[in-house]
Amino acid sequence: MNLRVYNTLKKGKELFIPAEGKTVGMYVCGVTVYDDCHLGHARAYVSFDMVRRYLEYKGCRVEHIQNFTDIDDKIIAKARTHKEELYHSEGKEITLKEAARFIAEKYIQEYFRYMDKLSIKRATLFPKATEHISEMIELVEALIKKGCAYTAGGDVFFSVEKFPSYGKLSGRKLDEMRPGARVDVDERKRHPLDFVLWKKAKEEEPSWESPWGEGRPGWHIECSAMSIKHLGESFDIHGGGQDLIFPHHENEIAQSESYTGKPFARYWLHNGFVTINREKMSKSLGNFFTLKEIFEKYDPAAVRLFLISTHYRHPIDFSDDELKKSVKKLERLKECDRKLRNLREELDSPAQGKSSKFLKEFENHMDNDFNTPGALGVIFDWVRHINTEIDNGRTKGADFAGVVDEFVRLRKVLGVPVTDEVQHLQTKRDETDVRKPMSDEEIEKLLSLGENLCDSEIEELVIQRELARSKQDWQKADRIRIKLSEFLRIQDTPEGTVWKRR
Repeated sequence: MNLRVYNTLKKGKELFIPAEGKTVGMYVCGVTVYDDCHLGHARAYVSFDMVRRYLEYKGCRVEHIQNFTDIDDKIIAKARTHKEELYHSEGKEITLKEAARFIAEKYIQEYFRYMDKLSIKRATLFPKATEHISEMIELVEALIKKGCAYTAGGDVFFSVEKFPSYGKLSGRKLDEMRPGARVDVDERKRHPLDFVLWKKAKEEEPSWESPWGEGRPGWHIECSAMSIKHLGESFDIHGGGQDLIFPHHENEIAQSESYTGKPFARYWLHNGFVTINREKMSKSLGNFFTLKEIFEKYDPAAVRLFLISTHYRHPIDFSDDELKKSVKKLERLKECDRKLRNLREELDSPAQGKSSKFLKEFENHMDNDFNTPGALGVIFDWVRHINTEIDNGRTKGADFAGVVDEFVRLRKVLGVPVTDEVQHLQTKRDETDVRKPMSDEEIEKLLSLGENLCDSEIEELVIQRELARSKQDWQKADRIRIKLSEFLRIQDTPEGTVWKRR
């Protein structure tokens, strides 16, 4: 594999060599689920979806782990604000911990809805922080025993001075990061940059039992615990936004390598910021756009095209003008797609011959640290070539079929869907599917979303209908079918249930 990636840890490009043959372990820091997804989230997860897709194209099997931070100060604050509203909707008194869980689950579903629209493949696993409390406690206990962490007033802190190479990811030196650094001021800390591993519970806050009393984990410890559990003590790629390099990823390295005595992640990949008129997008500056707002104006496929038109490590400046350019580019791809569909019968001849120059150029760009702007340039060169061949009637040979086959395949590597055909998905429950039946309340909650259901939620409901039919619960099965039929065309076939959006 000739792929070279920019490794933040080494401050340069390196040949990418997975530790275990063709299997790649990749951990990407996920969202804190307390609010709507925004364009910054889309930038990050489109970037790492592109990384995953290209690795799979190169023949790798990618174990992609992406967490949800489902307990956090912001989640608790929102739960506190909405607790009374949730009380009225649920019809019973609920605890702050239950309210926080409700808020988190709501925004987890929102995340999936919007990322599905961007054609982002689902990670292999989406672990939640609250499901890994015992692993975090075990990790913290080990760090205390090793002398790398200490207790102070019910909290547990990591001692950065116990990790000699602290700062190796960000390039910062410990003796230059004393007072004045962007860290919490806490007189209990032995060093200003010591960070919390376990927080003592405040009154009424969600908490869990621990050797240090009731409390909850700090932010940094969760990613170490989850990545080590699901990918092992050392793995290939750790990804996230550039804003996470310090202190989050720096702290992950310190606590993880102190715990295991082994290198943590071998390659650190970071995507650039989204800017608005050259300023970093942020709520405090009032230049903040949610995906809901953007998708009301623009096709999600055009948004994805816009995001990959800039190299993933570089900042990308958001503007209506740039998105309008992406809309026009998308239309060019759609028009080429329509022409190819009209030629479908002529293209039945098997692809033969050597790989085209387009394929080689595409791979050269992508092998250079996932250079999607260059790869997109090749895609549009491809479009011009295909249009010329069609206009001149040179569409019946195997060489043209080969060019088209490559074009369709590599367009999918970039994840830009362009077909105008109605969706045609098929669901058939495998005999090994051990999915549990959902409760009536859970099913009704999904059905209430109507045409706003994302593809994965529709698939889930179709499977739940099959489970109901297998148990001869015809009432539940018919209820699901009737509600889905309001905005879908559904047909039961021997191969499974086929559905299309109206």
